[in-house]
Amino acid sequence: MEKSLVTEQNWSLLNGLALAYVGDAAYETYIRTHLLEKGHTKPNQLHRRATFFVSAKAQAKLMQALLAKEGFLSEEETDMYRRGRNSKSHTIAKNADVTTYRIATGFESLMGYLHLSGQKERLEELIRWCIQEVEENNYEK
Repeated sequence: MEKSLVTEQNWSLLNGLALAYVGDAAYETYIRTHLLEKGHTKPNQLHRRATFFVSAKAQAKLMQALLAKEGFLSEEETDMYRRGRNSKSHTIAKNADVTTYRIATGFESLMGYLHLSGQKERLEELIRWCIQEVEENNYEK
């Protein structure tokens, strides 16, 4: 069996896009679970509601709000965000401008880093904050 080059000790060495790849899946799983727990069970309704949380536009807005909260993110968390934001992606966002897409990629990188590094409590704290932010501030509109 091939030995992994990435261990628990060096998740922070992954490039921002790899972190975002995992962060996208981790964050969306929490959001889907939240929506099901709230009683949303119809597929079209689930998809529509999920976009209020997981679209590039929503993620960028959430990330900007997280950054604006003085001292809420650690220096390491901010670095992981920047790593994703500054990554050179060769894909083009379907429904977002380049700046929004990059900020959202940074958001996903942060989520991916927290997930991979086993910081479940912190990941869940940030996701709970994001859910509350979306629901209290009508991101639907």
